[in-house]
Amino acid sequence: MADSADRRSPGTDAAGAETATVRNLPVLSLTDVVVLPGMVVPLELDEPAQAAIDAARAAATETSGTDSDDSKGELLIAPRLADRYATHGVVATIEQVGRMAGGAPAAVLRAGRRARIGVGVSGPGAALWVEAELLDDEPVTERTRTLATEYKSLVIATLQKRDAWQVIDTVEKMTDPSTLADASGWAPYLTGEQKRQILETADVAARLELLIEWTRAHLAEMDVAEKIRDDVREGMERNQREFLLRQQLAAIRKELGEDGEQEKGSVADFRSRLEAAELPEKVREQALREVDRLERASDQSPESGWIRTWLDTVLEIPWLVTTTDHHDVTAARAVLDADHHGLDDVKDRIVEYLAVRGRRAARGLELVGGRGSGAVLVLVGPPGVGKTSLGESVARALGRKFVRVALGGVRDEAEIRGHRRTYVGALPGRIVRALTEAGSRNPVMLLDEIDKVGADGYRGDPAAALLEVLDPAQNHTFRDHYLDLDLDLSDVLFLATANVLETIPSALLDRMELITMDGYTEDDKVAIARSHLLPRQRERAALTADEVTLTDEALRELAANYTREAGVRQLDRLLAKVFRKVATRLSGSPSGNDGSDAPVVVDQADLRGLLGRPRFLPETAERTAVPGVATGLAVTGMGGDVLFIEANTAPRDDSEPRRGGGSLTLTGQLGDVMKESAQIALSYLRSHGHRFGVDPADLDGRIHLHVPAGAVPKDGPSAGVTMVTALTSLATGRPVRSDVAMTGEVTLNGRVLPIGGVKQKLLAAQRAGVTTVFIPARNEPDLDDVPREVLDALTVKPVADVADILAEALEPIAGVDSEVARVA
Repeated sequence: MADSADRRSPGTDAAGAETATVRNLPVLSLTDVVVLPGMVVPLELDEPAQAAIDAARAAATETSGTDSDDSKGELLIAPRLADRYATHGVVATIEQVGRMAGGAPAAVLRAGRRARIGVGVSGPGAALWVEAELLDDEPVTERTRTLATEYKSLVIATLQKRDAWQVIDTVEKMTDPSTLADASGWAPYLTGEQKRQILETADVAARLELLIEWTRAHLAEMDVAEKIRDDVREGMERNQREFLLRQQLAAIRKELGEDGEQEKGSVADFRSRLEAAELPEKVREQALREVDRLERASDQSPESGWIRTWLDTVLEIPWLVTTTDHHDVTAARAVLDADHHGLDDVKDRIVEYLAVRGRRAARGLELVGGRGSGAVLVLVGPPGVGKTSLGESVARALGRKFVRVALGGVRDEAEIRGHRRTYVGALPGRIVRALTEAGSRNPVMLLDEIDKVGADGYRGDPAAALLEVLDPAQNHTFRDHYLDLDLDLSDVLFLATANVLETIPSALLDRMELITMDGYTEDDKVAIARSHLLPRQRERAALTADEVTLTDEALRELAANYTREAGVRQLDRLLAKVFRKVATRLSGSPSGNDGSDAPVVVDQADLRGLLGRPRFLPETAERTAVPGVATGLAVTGMGGDVLFIEANTAPRDDSEPRRGGGSLTLTGQLGDVMKESAQIALSYLRSHGHRFGVDPADLDGRIHLHVPAGAVPKDGPSAGVTMVTALTSLATGRPVRSDVAMTGEVTLNGRVLPIGGVKQKLLAAQRAGVTTVFIPARNEPDLDDVPREVLDALTVKPVADVADILAEALEPIAGVDSEVARVA
């Protein structure tokens, strides 16, 4: 058939060359595949496809002049588009016609050159015939080769990711850029639209550029997909491994009979515990949010461990658990009296607290304004007076739990407020841990040794952190750094203890109610020993009251001459030693005693054999026997004590330059305030000494003022009158009376100013055997706090001028005493 043969258009191009070849071919339109040059595709023949195959074979038979089924006809394969007709296709050769395995007719077609589809023409058979213009590739250039090389490397990279090693060999053998580009028809990652665009692009370089762009994008997608796939696979493997290990662990626990604990610490366990716990609503909401975070967190994440520890801590805190107070005032006072002798100030304060608490509860005013009913008391006194043990008694009297928090030596603010929970080893502060230990929100909390809290420049100031804890107006919203939740401390009864008031920060002291515990008298010590110390030490030594007894005279001797302290701690140790000696005697000693001499009565005379000679004897008479020594009174961390001040003088060395007024040497490790008191005393005598028979020339030499026990630091203004008395005694040669002690600050005009610690100083004077004590007149109201037995044993004389002390404290000397008395 002439119409199906190749023909040239009659025209020529600008260079005079012939135009492209145009052929009439039947069209086979495919919807599910885009065929590119070089592809061999098998097709199942439907009616339109069978018609195109028959038309092509018929045209081939007519052209060749033979009638054989083996004739290879040609047809145009084009993609079928929904919105328009295709403009390009490929000329395909019919390689084989036959049937599929199921019996359906099929054909194998081999695609050849590109063709541009023209107008429709007539032809044999029922197929559609068109005019097809065959397109040739452009000549290969260096740029085309470069693009082909780049594209080949990208294709090989994609094939390597799919492990298609046999296809890689085929691609490696391709050298023609056009063939390489058209081989993309087999690429599974290209869409039908992209393949159609490759089919319609005749320029090889343009085809390669498109393929390079698409292949790069596909490689990037493959990398992302591979990373996601690896992450998913690792997660699945980890989960499978964890599941297997948990199943094994469950089996092991089941064999050990511990299968009931296998779910402890799980998210479901925390949720159920939070729902069952008594928690404030805000605390529960925050805890549930943390459980949600725990559910999202991986078991290997450090955050998972932090959250679990935090939830356990929150669940252990007694947020709403309280104990019921005993409102029986009489019973509470009986408990306090049974546990401690004296200490009426503390007992009265606790009884007052109970009385007010009971009335508020009776009238429904227990928690008015959202505040609790706790209190903040600080007990200041020397060691051994029962400050710590008093906290236990208060808790027992109130019916509350008791917990002790030791603050001595604490230097880290985090010990009070807690650590941030992201730190390694983070814990809540001591206050929160104490509440957890107590198991209730209203315990009696003893803050022991609050005066020994330290601070440094690196870990904050714990005393400042205690301000919120001990402030009744703020501690209902105390926030611990570890919990980061508001904790109500207003129901807690805080009892703080301290030995020295001066070392407590003033801002902290302002938030606490001060109660002083100055010490015990000799009668108090004997009563305490009889009621508390003796039974306890006798029990520890495995002795009974029928086996050993101590007389009151022995107890007084122990309190007076074997100990000299404000409390009873050393007395307790001596009693323990006495009972150990008695137990040894009754059990039979190596000396041959058979232990048959029970009961043992320990009297005053027996103490020397059991404890040795007395350690403390009155020494005031011995120390003040010479002029220049006076007895003062002071308060230390161990309570009140006597203080001997010695003065001496030496003539001026003529070789020394005269500075006027002589020189003053101070020894005994004195503080600045005490040194100033010595200067004031000397200046006062140089100005007013003639009133007392003091020659100013006697004070013009080298004066040495010494306070013994030089290893102990001493400071304070209350030694002023004692220094004046010692210097006057030195200058006049009149000794100071051995039964006199004094305390008070002195001015340059001789006025005596008030001081602190009157009660402790008077107790120390009684222990030292002093009978007359001079105190500032403005301290006379402080005598109301001194026990009556002490005032009966002492003659306390309030004075306003140091001349009144000098008139009575110095031993009389003929010719001088009358003058001093007259001046006074």
